[in-house]
Amino acid sequence: MAAPVQRGAALVLVMWLVALMVALIGAYAATARIEYMQGRVLHGAVVAEAAARAGLEYALLRVQAQEPDIAWLADGRRYDWSFGAATVEVRVADESGRLDLNAADPALLSSLFRVLGAEAGQADAVAAAIVDWRDSDDLVQPMGGAEARQYAQAGLPYGAKNAPFETVAEVAQVLGMDRRLFAAAVPHLTAFTGLPRPEPRFASDEVLEAMGLDPALVHQQREQAPESLHGLFGAGSGTYSIDSRARLADGRQSVLRAVVRAGGSGLPGSAYVPLVWEEGAPPR
Repeated sequence: MAAPVQRGAALVLVMWLVALMVALIGAYAATARIEYMQGRVLHGAVVAEAAARAGLEYALLRVQAQEPDIAWLADGRRYDWSFGAATVEVRVADESGRLDLNAADPALLSSLFRVLGAEAGQADAVAAAIVDWRDSDDLVQPMGGAEARQYAQAGLPYGAKNAPFETVAEVAQVLGMDRRLFAAAVPHLTAFTGLPRPEPRFASDEVLEAMGLDPALVHQQREQAPESLHGLFGAGSGTYSIDSRARLADGRQSVLRAVVRAGGSGLPGSAYVPLVWEEGAPPR
């Protein structure tokens, strides 16, 4: 009687061991499947990122080309390019076509903000606050700027920087700059040229209007003489904002937005100096 019981117990044990092995194999297969899918996603992301980086470097090469037939114009227009299995959409804008936060006078800054939809009072106040932010004194601008006392009254834990802007993003901290105006103004501002007035050849319609120029007339002049926009007859500042969006056939994409200054940084093989580098940022 004991033998059948022992055989039955052994059979149950074997069945449990088989069930355990099946569970382990199933878990391993599921893990392997997940890791395979993760690998494919990461591989696609890396490919898209590499294509976006290639788009930036290719754009920098084309915008500095001396041959009119292949030169790209740095006025923000769109160029399409293929890199391997990716399609790349690139826009290049010369920074000299934007208002420099460290050099533009308050009247020009205010004019831009009005063009972008700000009321006159806000436009004047923010423009003056920008000047107070960048200058080294504690005197408030006649147009109604902001120094340490005004920031304290507004309940902010900081005051005017009293030093130059290092990036455009810094202007978000200026007293009176709200989210709507900031989002509208960012594409038209720079901190890297030192020019008191933008270069009309590369300026956007909004900047042209702020400067008192007719955008339609300027566009007409550009189309009639596009060679003035590329290196053969003198490029702009040599500092470019480049938006590069790469898309793969499966829908994956990567966006790279950067501001680069052409020329070596002193490192072997470097062709540009990155001033701003944002991956995953929306194109302007």
